[in-house]
Amino acid sequence: MGFSTDAIHVGQEPDSATGAIIVPIYQTSTFVQEELGKHKGYEYARTSNPTRAALERNLAALEGAHFGFAFASGMAAINCLMSLLKSGDHVVAGHNLYGGSFRLFERVLKDFGLTFTYSNTCQLEEVERAIRPNTRLLFIETPTNPIMEITDIASAASLAHSRGIRLAVDNTFMSPYFQRPLALGADLVVHSTTKYLNGHSDGVGGAILLNDAALADRLKFLQNAAGAVLGPFDSWLVLRGVKTLAVRMEQHNRNGLSVAQFLQRCHPKIKKVHYPGLPSHPQHELAKRQMTGFGGMISFEAGSLENARKVLKSVRLCSLAESLGGVETLISHPASMTHASVPPEERNHLGITEGLVRISVGIEEVEDIIADLDQALEKI
Repeated sequence: MGFSTDAIHVGQEPDSATGAIIVPIYQTSTFVQEELGKHKGYEYARTSNPTRAALERNLAALEGAHFGFAFASGMAAINCLMSLLKSGDHVVAGHNLYGGSFRLFERVLKDFGLTFTYSNTCQLEEVERAIRPNTRLLFIETPTNPIMEITDIASAASLAHSRGIRLAVDNTFMSPYFQRPLALGADLVVHSTTKYLNGHSDGVGGAILLNDAALADRLKFLQNAAGAVLGPFDSWLVLRGVKTLAVRMEQHNRNGLSVAQFLQRCHPKIKKVHYPGLPSHPQHELAKRQMTGFGGMISFEAGSLENARKVLKSVRLCSLAESLGGVETLISHPASMTHASVPPEERNHLGITEGLVRISVGIEEVEDIIADLDQALEKI
């Protein structure tokens, strides 16, 4: 079946009891058993819930995975992924990670004996130099948040596997509609379902997708043991959102490219635009090979904190808020919002300056988005 068909139907079959075309919200904490040791596949809602199970089947199908697990947030998913490791293990991670991932690694997981090296994963020779005998995982975002750097997933997978290391890819920015890391050789894919998968800014969640049965058994155990599971209502919200993922992503992509072209073409006050769909992007050709679209995430350099502040204060249609991937256009200041937990010197080294502005381009009329940005940029 095609992607849109799977998004609408896999895991979302009509309810066998009533014929309801929408998966019910099984808002229950426990399930009555027929007799001792005999039940209908469900015992306790932390362990498994029919609404969550439907979502896990659906997301696995979209990523081309055999197994899927849904969590209370994207960070809960990443934390569970890292629980596959043990004290003394080493992780090579991308140097331009989401600030929440960096915070988890540096301020939580290091206390449990994991060690981390941050490398520019666009340069695989740098990744290779960072690998140690105790390296067990290569963890990347592509595109990165918020500089939009692209890592060659297939080459990264080849390098990792040649050294007995697993590759995990955070695919939140692209969604499985535009990028499928498992098909390119990755071992695990993580998502913040809060973003494009949900698409409506009304639920928080996360997911891990994979094909390895033994690893899936361990993740299932960890999901139940730690208990940071996605609740039935939030699972239902993502199932609702995924039905329109294909059409939404196409509109995000069209709008994103138009806004990026406008910013690059029309505003000499902007120092640089980061968007993989622009030919000026350093990994534009790789993006064209690896992704089937460029998405709706853009960042640009306004030159100073004062300039960024003027733009953010002046927008009317765009909403100043953290998060991304919703139908509405969101605009943010990474240095003080999503990446505030990253040390200032490291932010500056990565290009996450005080003047950097990030846009999650929504699906409104693109002319309205551009007009709003145009009037705000005139305040610089």
